[in-house]
Amino acid sequence: MRTRDSLTPVTAAWPPHDLSLLPAHAGARLVGRAWMPDRGPTVVTVRDGAVVDVGGTIATVRDLTEHRHPVALLSATEGAVLGTVEELAANTPPDDRDPQRPWLLSPVDLHVVKAAGVTFAVSLLERIIEERAHGDPAAAVRIRGEVEDVVGATIGAVRPGSEEAARLKDDFVLRGWWSQYLEVGIGPDAEIFTKAPVLSTVGPLVDVGVLGSSEWSNPEPEVVLAVSSRGTVVGATIGNDVNLRDIEGRSALLLGRAKDNNASAALGPFIRLFDEGFSLDDVAAAEVSLTIEGVDGFRLDDRSDMAQLTRDPRDLVAQTIGSHHAYPDGFVLYLGTMFSPTADRDAPGSGFTHHADDVVTISTPTLGALVNRVRPAHLVEPWSFGIADLFRSLQDRDGARSR
Repeated sequence: MRTRDSLTPVTAAWPPHDLSLLPAHAGARLVGRAWMPDRGPTVVTVRDGAVVDVGGTIATVRDLTEHRHPVALLSATEGAVLGTVEELAANTPPDDRDPQRPWLLSPVDLHVVKAAGVTFAVSLLERIIEERAHGDPAAAVRIRGEVEDVVGATIGAVRPGSEEAARLKDDFVLRGWWSQYLEVGIGPDAEIFTKAPVLSTVGPLVDVGVLGSSEWSNPEPEVVLAVSSRGTVVGATIGNDVNLRDIEGRSALLLGRAKDNNASAALGPFIRLFDEGFSLDDVAAAEVSLTIEGVDGFRLDDRSDMAQLTRDPRDLVAQTIGSHHAYPDGFVLYLGTMFSPTADRDAPGSGFTHHADDVVTISTPTLGALVNRVRPAHLVEPWSFGIADLFRSLQDRDGARSR
């Protein structure tokens, strides 16, 4: 990871000013979590711009997403106002947080964190480039044009698992261009992997982590589905599936090393539940924007849309859960990234990689904005609150109510 001599917070860029985290639709049914200094995490919702503590009735977000009628339960649950979204957001960055006031957390708790890979043509091409470049960003520049000429012209229009895809696979094998990424990109079986441990995800306005040894990293903006143990998709949020391209490019067997590090899975700011005004079809039609701002003056703005997803989200869910694999507490599923930044940053031909203190904003009108700062994984706020801590917190809360 490119670092500066000093990692002192850059107040001009962080935390961002005048940024709305909320969806454009005022009636969105939102659920998330906040840290309460006196008792730990609590489930919250947003009503008229205020963050409302509903943890007295809904113990975990898992309990809500497992409910047969989550919107009805959330709507009927009362609770104390903790402050405005802006007030909790302002207290969330760890650099100047007041530990006596609440702050925002990742919106999931006991859900397993899953991810789908190479589900967009652009990410498929970039994975092939990484593989052929053996993780060398300089070599990738030379290889990119060749890969796009050979693979790019045909790959985007092929439906994964179809007879046409099988014929294309045979053609690539004959030409010596077959790849393990093409297998999951156009073959019948999607790449589904476990991204992060339960309770390890981070939320908005905190740091995401990149291994200090990585020299080629980038954000992976994604839409993320919240799925119950029954396989029902109950809502969606935004995710950043932070990626280390040099490490995964050296070997696909290093996927865990590249994907699962301190603060390498960001989610939020809230899960928007499906209701009469928001459905999976709206997710499939979403336009997603990405902005990267560096303290070196670098800025990247890009946008893409979920219509480029090569697999139906329902198929990705079905490949994750079913008779072959159960998830008693449900799961969240990153649907894959539609962005692979390639703009030169440090020198001509060097491509893009993160610098320390980059601010990454991923947004879409239906889900709001997820904003994080990039730091070396060994310097981010440590993950210290685990499953046993959550159980103790819930027991203490029940005990306090019974007294």
